[in-house]
Amino acid sequence: MWQEKNNTLYQKFTFSNFVEAFGFMTRVAIVAEKQNHHPTWTNTYHVVEIWLSTHDAGDVVTKKDYDLAREIDKLLGDKN
Repeated sequence: MWQEKNNTLYQKFTFSNFVEAFGFMTRVAIVAEKQNHHPTWTNTYHVVEIWLSTHDAGDVVTKKDYDLAREIDKLLGDKN
């Protein structure tokens, strides 16, 4: 579940292994590029953390962030 904190939308995703986590990041990258809205994220083995904020709006949360978060959730389907 996305949390709004420190002027970002944040969520931590845990997968069963690195390949699954990296595959998720690849799918997110495609969606983000289509929206021209790119996340700040980290990946350590099977964990992906994502922070969303709109840089053009002064690094605060905007509709663009909620839209991207919704699309990321769709990539996970029932796993989310």
